[in-house]
Amino acid sequence: MSHSPGPESAYAWWRLMASLALMTIGGAGMYAVTVVLPAVQADFGVDRADASLPYTLTMIGFGIGGILMGRLADRHGVMVPVAVGAVGLGLGFVLAGMSGNLWLFCLAQGLLLGLLGTSATFVPLVADTSLWFDRRRGIAMAICMSGNYVAGAFWPPVISHFTASAGWRPTYIGIGIFCVLTMLPLAWVYRRRAPVLAAAPAAAGAAATASASDRPLGMSPGALQALLTVAGLACCVAMSMPQVHIVAYCSDLGIGPARGAQMLSLMLGMGIISRLVSGWIADRIGGLRTLLLGSLLQGVALVSFLFADGVVSLYLVSAMFGLFQGGIVPSYPLVVREYFTPKEAGARVGTVLMATLLGMALGGWMSGAIFDWTGSYRAAFVNGIAWNLLNVGICVFLLLRVKRLGLQFSPHRVAAATRASG
Repeated sequence: MSHSPGPESAYAWWRLMASLALMTIGGAGMYAVTVVLPAVQADFGVDRADASLPYTLTMIGFGIGGILMGRLADRHGVMVPVAVGAVGLGLGFVLAGMSGNLWLFCLAQGLLLGLLGTSATFVPLVADTSLWFDRRRGIAMAICMSGNYVAGAFWPPVISHFTASAGWRPTYIGIGIFCVLTMLPLAWVYRRRAPVLAAAPAAAGAAATASASDRPLGMSPGALQALLTVAGLACCVAMSMPQVHIVAYCSDLGIGPARGAQMLSLMLGMGIISRLVSGWIADRIGGLRTLLLGSLLQGVALVSFLFADGVVSLYLVSAMFGLFQGGIVPSYPLVVREYFTPKEAGARVGTVLMATLLGMALGGWMSGAIFDWTGSYRAAFVNGIAWNLLNVGICVFLLLRVKRLGLQFSPHRVAAATRASG
């Protein structure tokens, strides 16, 4: 019988690198529309809120598609959703680039780029990575999800350049062709199914694993799931304000969209560092404490945007925002793995990540609408700060329950218990 590679093997790390590449490529479906937002608004002759709608629909499709693609991966393996995503991104970019009105553009963004495209390069890859690593799961998942920020660092300046030189429509069509040509070959890497690392909860061992029972953290699984879902929604409503509107914000300040694209690239580039460092931290203090740390620091950066209106200050605050908030979203799958049984991880990870994506969608539209109502982004930043405080409150509440129940996170014991139950 042939040897099957196990967790944290060389094959697992090569598979992780493929996931990083795919998430980077697929991220084009999410970030492209933020860069071309001013051009789309001018082309279709709509206001800022309507021009923000395609991003909102993309993120809604992204969130719903994550659950659908996760189930597809559970049934048929990761290769199938990745292939579907390649076709979805290819068709989506081409049809969006050829759209004659805003509603056709929205349809291509939401259905093809969001629901069938970018979603295939997120939840399935995150869930797959969690099955190939145990002791180093935090850093492995951070590396995987860094692809989202590598995409944010890579795509905005590239799209900005080609939009300025050739127009947003030819740029979209070119990206669609690129996605198909690169993603379909990478899909072949996933022909091997992931090993089942945990078939049942471990016996008494790690306190975090012991809490993955009928009443995690002393509450029903549904109640904890609901709190994590609200927390994910809230933190990403706050997170979306700078990420979605920094290009438009710079245009309004007279700095120019090119500078805004560079700030977005810097913001998301620093997010790569943040995700890797947060993964390292999470392997030592746990996902919930890492989540609170990231949320607190994100709030500091959002407040700083209220006082930044020059080129230098905006570059500095954008870098700080990226460095502070990059580890927030990867913490949610780790929290799920700490406090729920492993057999529930896939569905629960997909649900919480869907909430974060819906938060990005809601926040992107909400910030544009607040701008239209007030004529300024200042109130939009205040709105983001308020949502961030909600996330902090939920994290503090959950950590107080951890303290009250006497739980203590121990990553090495969790890894040992995971292997013993496999």
